[in-house]
Amino acid sequence: MDITTVSHYRRARTRDDLVLAPGEVILAGGTWLMSEPQPGTTGFVDVTTMGWPDIEIDAGGLRIGATCTIATLVAWSRGAHEIPVPEAWAAAALIPDAANALLASFKIWNTATVGGNVCQSFAAGALISFAVALDGVARVWQPDGGERVLPVAELITGNAENALLPSEVLRSVEISAHALESRALLRKIALAELGRSGAVVTGRVDRDAAAVFTVTAATLRPVVLRFASLPDAASLAAAVGDAPGYYTDSLGAADWRRGVSIELAERIRTELAA
Repeated sequence: MDITTVSHYRRARTRDDLVLAPGEVILAGGTWLMSEPQPGTTGFVDVTTMGWPDIEIDAGGLRIGATCTIATLVAWSRGAHEIPVPEAWAAAALIPDAANALLASFKIWNTATVGGNVCQSFAAGALISFAVALDGVARVWQPDGGERVLPVAELITGNAENALLPSEVLRSVEISAHALESRALLRKIALAELGRSGAVVTGRVDRDAAAVFTVTAATLRPVVLRFASLPDAASLAAAVGDAPGYYTDSLGAADWRRGVSIELAERIRTELAA
């Protein structure tokens, strides 16, 4: 796609470089920016030159740099990275499932970034599904040099809508060790075998027996459902069915999305119970 309105491109090296002029937008992988016209966009500010580490691990958990590519994150989760996955972090196995839920080829994985997927904020953003499933938090840099931290589930405010303010930049997505040590599953469904996800449901059971289920893609923004322990089938079905934001578009009706979300949640519940 020729983006004919863009007149300049600059590489960000410092936080000062991230302050956007009118018409500028942040560029990371650019797989969506380059896929269709961008009217009103006159400049790209490339954040891949900021030098952020892709993967960082400490006692608190995992930090994923916003410019980490999906391919790098998947490789890490599969043990094909210089930084090993801690043995106790069983929930890292969700990462390939989330990547495969994307309507994108593995070639796109090599360019598309975790931060881009989150900031695009599409309902079917599969890295959003992963982050929300494990109570991921977004670390956001502010143009005045400060930062704020909020759950990814709250960062996403609607389909292709989020809570980022002008010139705010997502620095990283962070997952706690507690969540990564859970037993977790992700299931998806689409109207076409290789189509965009119509519903993505995740479920996890933590070491303290608490359970968390999430619904994404089927709802305009992520839905997080918490239980003191793994719920029974009726309680889970009622909670998923009553979740807000089921919507209708060309890839699925709202009642279908609600119905399949209930079914996927029950399949996950059954597997976790076993």
